[in-house]
Amino acid sequence: MDDAAKKTALRMIPYGIYILTAKSGDEIAAATVNWVTQTSFEPPLVAVAIKSDSGAYALIKKTKTFALNMLGKGQAPVGFTFFKPAQLDGDKISGEPFKAGANGSPILSNAIASVECKVTSIVEQGDHHIFVAQVTNANVAKQPDARADDAILWMKDLGEKVFYGG
Repeated sequence: MDDAAKKTALRMIPYGIYILTAKSGDEIAAATVNWVTQTSFEPPLVAVAIKSDSGAYALIKKTKTFALNMLGKGQAPVGFTFFKPAQLDGDKISGEPFKAGANGSPILSNAIASVECKVTSIVEQGDHHIFVAQVTNANVAKQPDARADDAILWMKDLGEKVFYGG
């Protein structure tokens, strides 16, 4: 396989930017993720790929719950914040205010929307495992001005040198 062609072709897949959060007692995880898709309308299911050696992976595997916090245009700095391990300080995670969702997962106050999820299965292949989860609650903090799928912060919005995949 031509590695350069593989990398270029796989980077043509568009990615939104989301902050995945989970909490159990004093344990907290928050990570920037982008391999996310809806997989079913009824019941509402999403699939999220999470790096299998990450703290977020271990906590979500234990709690079977998480939240996906959607970032909007102009929120690139928040996306970069969660490229490194999260720090809990009172009602803030790495400087970002949050409240507990119905399933206990942190809902970022500045996210434009969020969904709370309950894990139904895990596909354990490769360096990222796929969590399939049912959406149990949803919140829209800021109604989009136009199409909902155009309100999301995209990977390309993080800058010309930020890529994922390949």
